[in-house]
Amino acid sequence: MPADKESFILHAIKSYGRNLFSFIRKRVKTEADAEDILQDVWFQLSSVVNAEPIEQTGAWLYRVARNKIIDKHKKKREELFEPADGGQDENEPDFREILFTDDTTPETEYLRNLFWEQLFLALEELPEEQRQVFVWHELEDVPFKEIAEMTGENTATLITRKRYAVLHLRKRLKQLYTEITHY
Repeated sequence: MPADKESFILHAIKSYGRNLFSFIRKRVKTEADAEDILQDVWFQLSSVVNAEPIEQTGAWLYRVARNKIIDKHKKKREELFEPADGGQDENEPDFREILFTDDTTPETEYLRNLFWEQLFLALEELPEEQRQVFVWHELEDVPFKEIAEMTGENTATLITRKRYAVLHLRKRLKQLYTEITHY
């Protein structure tokens, strides 16, 4: 690797490494997952910097990190918005048909990426406690009992926080669902 590109990468790691790791760590279950994602981000930076210049390094790094986090969460549970009783309210969006189809066309990939991007934007709107409970329970499959042990909160409080999160996300993503299914 040329010295100037190596210097660029080292400068990026020094300038953004700690905050980028914190950004990732807040959104994944374990520190090891955060380290893996951060390593993937640095690897992608080293690959891209040889091919094309990056004008806004910080924005690029955070975008890549967000995409890596989304990719990790995509591999998780299919019952993302499924009610506890297993039924689906006909007025609520059901993204499973879009997200978990076997089709891998550019359109389905675009819709999946759009969904995950909008989900994470909507999650950012939530209070930290609601967002974290939702991410742990729905995206990382951590049982409420384990979350209660980690946080010191009682299970009923955690269930309530998740419920508020789900209600917000359903409301926020309903417009997206309508646009996708009624085009």
